Amino acid sequence: MEIKRKSFFKNPIPDKQWFENWVSELEQANGRRYTRLEVHTALGKTHIWGLNIEVDHIETLIIFPGARTTALFWDFNRGLDNLNGRFKIYLVETNGLPNLSDGDTPDIHSLNYGKWAAEVLDQLHVERAFIAGASFGGLICMKLAIVAPSRIKAAFLLNPGCLQHFSLSFKNLYYNLLAILFPSPKNVTKFLDNAVFCKPNHQLPDVYQKLISDYEIFALTRYKDNTQKPYYMSDELKAVKADTILFVGNKDLLFPYKKSIENAEAKIGSLKRVIVFENVGHGIETYDEALKAIGYFQ
Repeated sequence: MEIKRKSFFKNPIPDKQWFENWVSELEQANGRRYTRLEVHTALGKTHIWGLNIEVDHIETLIIFPGARTTALFWDFNRGLDNLNGRFKIYLVETNGLPNLSDGDTPDIHSLNYGKWAAEVLDQLHVERAFIAGASFGGLICMKLAIVAPSRIKAAFLLNPGCLQHFSLSFKNLYYNLLAILFPSPKNVTKFLDNAVFCKPNHQLPDVYQKLISDYEIFALTRYKDNTQKPYYMSDELKAVKADTILFVGNKDLLFPYKKSIENAEAKIGSLKRVIVFENVGHGIETYDEALKAIGYFQ
């Protein structure tokens, strides 16, 4: 597989230790530990966190995270408990994002991220699974759905980054650039409050709010992110054959929900349902009702 970009921690040893300490804080807050797995793929080492993976005779759910996040965001405040133990859950740390996976990435416009995702399933010895992706992770799901639709029972897209271009609205650019250019706790909190969450309906308890803020500052200041950003896949989506369910928050600044719905309905022939969550921001993977809804389609 051709490597297009390489992202990396600026000071790998202390930076990875910081991340390990952050994971320990999350595990302490959640009162549980995650199984750690490493698989070797065409992109190098891919790190995966597991929940319930020792349980037999239940379905498998593979999760892909958004850009500048870790897959563990899905379990803030024990959010994955909303699935009621119905799934073996593999939280895949996508290569090229600020996590413990290697930083090599393919050209995002190719199908190679889909081939990589299929390789991850192979390494986990998973024949077929439900898959879910938030933002950037939604694009990974659609690439996999083009490359290997027979491996997918259903794909859940949560405010995906592949159904339209990134919004150039003043408000969206302001809060995103404020955090990127001046990554202070105050500015990151403004970004989170105005783009990721939608208080009081969509928010996290203080301990998790601090964890996400700390992680964002870490990712912005200590990780050299050269990974290409998600893009509107447009007519590529017509090749998707796997059953697809779209979840959107009506307060998503990054990818306004009406345009995502319009394009999904026009391009994805296998789209089965669209669910709109009121007063929910871009970080829909942290919203309990969205996670509960995944379980309804099992």
